[in-house]
Amino acid sequence: MRTIYFLLFFVTISCAALAQEAQPVTKDTTGMLEEVVVTATRNNARAYQLPYSVNTVSSGAAAQSGFRTTPEALMGSVGVFVQKTNHGGGSAFVRGLTGNQTLMMVNGIRFNNATFRYGPNQYLNTIDMYTIEKMELIKGTGSVQYGSDAMGGVIQLFTKDPAFGKKSFKTNLTGKAVSRDMEYTARAELAYQSESLALSAGYTNRKFGDLFGGDTTGRQSPSGYAEHAFDVKMKLRLGKNSTLTASHQYVKQEDVPLYHKVVLENYAYYFFSPQERKMSYLKLETKTAHRWLESVNVILSAQESFEKRSYLRQGNANRFSEEDRVKTFGATADVFSALSSYWHANSGIEYYHDKVNSTKWQQPIIGSAPIQLRGLYPDNSSDDNFSLYSLHHIKLGKIDVEAGLRYNLLGIHIPDTSRLPGKLGDVTVKPSSLVVNMAIGYELSRKSRVYAAFSTGYRSPNIDDMGSLGLVDFRYEVPAYQLKPEKSYHTELGYKLRTKKLQGCLSVYYMRLTDLITRVQVPGQTINGYKVYTKENSQQSYITGTEFELQYQLSRSFNFQTGAAYAFGQNISANEPMRRIPPFNGKLQLQYHIHGWYITIEDFFASAQNRLAQGDKDDNRIPLGGTPGWNLVNLNAGYTGKYITVRAGVQNLQNTDYRTHGSGINGMGRSVWTSVQFRL
Repeated sequence: MRTIYFLLFFVTISCAALAQEAQPVTKDTTGMLEEVVVTATRNNARAYQLPYSVNTVSSGAAAQSGFRTTPEALMGSVGVFVQKTNHGGGSAFVRGLTGNQTLMMVNGIRFNNATFRYGPNQYLNTIDMYTIEKMELIKGTGSVQYGSDAMGGVIQLFTKDPAFGKKSFKTNLTGKAVSRDMEYTARAELAYQSESLALSAGYTNRKFGDLFGGDTTGRQSPSGYAEHAFDVKMKLRLGKNSTLTASHQYVKQEDVPLYHKVVLENYAYYFFSPQERKMSYLKLETKTAHRWLESVNVILSAQESFEKRSYLRQGNANRFSEEDRVKTFGATADVFSALSSYWHANSGIEYYHDKVNSTKWQQPIIGSAPIQLRGLYPDNSSDDNFSLYSLHHIKLGKIDVEAGLRYNLLGIHIPDTSRLPGKLGDVTVKPSSLVVNMAIGYELSRKSRVYAAFSTGYRSPNIDDMGSLGLVDFRYEVPAYQLKPEKSYHTELGYKLRTKKLQGCLSVYYMRLTDLITRVQVPGQTINGYKVYTKENSQQSYITGTEFELQYQLSRSFNFQTGAAYAFGQNISANEPMRRIPPFNGKLQLQYHIHGWYITIEDFFASAQNRLAQGDKDDNRIPLGGTPGWNLVNLNAGYTGKYITVRAGVQNLQNTDYRTHGSGINGMGRSVWTSVQFRL
């Protein structure tokens, strides 16, 4: 690994020297683009001025690196570590937390629902990456801004917007292929624009073959699957000050295998087929002349997720199928107020309703009719989520202040009064939370700032916590309903630097976690060879860490980026490490670009993780003694012209055999990819 770092450092210095020799001494007027983000404050703000840690990933950057899926596109973000239980999944760890402890949003709409489970999951992979324009991430905060689950932070995806303009039609065709039949992707887009109407529609068809690992791993079968997606968005101007947006998204993934179940747990097959997601929404944006109602945004949304799991264990006389369907209705209203020239505020109200239907069938392989069993979740369960919030943004000379307050009330109803085995009974709980945040930034000079931030966060227990029954990961889980919200107390200190050629940030943080809902083994009980677990508010923990990132424009054509993150998690209650804490990890990237051409060499790395909780040691996806460190070097290049963009790359140049910590499948070995995009 040291050799790679030395080579990258040598290449960086050499390229800088060559660039300076090759170019005349002229004033560089290019500079680096200023990032504008929304997620941290619910309003447009310059990332450099925010007293929070904020990252963005553009669709262009993701395409240049050849990332395969939406979760993988986050791999380049400092402080994010992506775990993959299977090839059709991908879960982002933000400051050591993932699953239902990190909140995901799409275009201002809550994506997490009442069945999002603890630990890694596959939900982020059900968002078509070809629809995404930008991904924003705020770390260690977000409960005040967006509600429950934002303990690790918030990942928000913004999909592509059609633009108003001179009346015209545009088309966009994209194709991508990866060696050894690991991926074939086709994407078609059509857009229409006029002064008052803008419309776009797209269709994506993808086929993923079995994933080939590096070095000695070879083909990992079964791991491939199929996916297709459709999206449409319309924007309509309603007078001079109002815009109505209507959108629909649909993604379906078929025959998605759970690789480690087949390889490590003696299953003949274990498929998610299908994984399906739908989202539709209407958004009204209105601006007024009144400072107390400077702008008003109202969103009505409807979502539906459907997951079917089919599996058969070797030697078992029965095969099983499980179906879970979650329908979500959402209504939100956000008001932006200019209280004075230096004081602005966002205030609003949110309501989400989840309805959960869950069934399970046992089908004898030989003879007799199928038998209905209790599903993973109690059928006809519901979750009502209501919030009031107010965020305030104050600028006093060199000082920027962000402060906010949110009250959240939930009503969870589990009417599980059936006579099916494993019934829970009729249960209603109404957990509530009040959270605050406060952050202060101070301008040291025109080029540098320091900040301090404190926020409280929470995650209310959901239907997955209270009512799940069956196999989860490598254990058998039984219901629990006497649960209260998890809480976090997050403190962060940071420094930001921005000049014409150099920008960077350094942060340190400490997060205290209380009343954590954790799986606890039921002593002496096993079901079908699996240990039995339930959930309790039984853990107090903390996570502390540091992150840094740096971007330096060496010349007009050369740009260098680097960053790394380290997190240390400790379970105070059990006096052992926290589960699944990512190892020290980061990246280095050097890019040369000129006249539409670019070439990039990048290095993603992670150290070994051998600080293991007992749950990690029991996890068959983690090697004995911990997950080894790894180093992944990629080379990418491309050209963008008026009507065509061509990209290609070699992934994992060294054919390294590696696995991200906690994953159930190894990463991709040496491979070649290419994509072509036509625009008319």
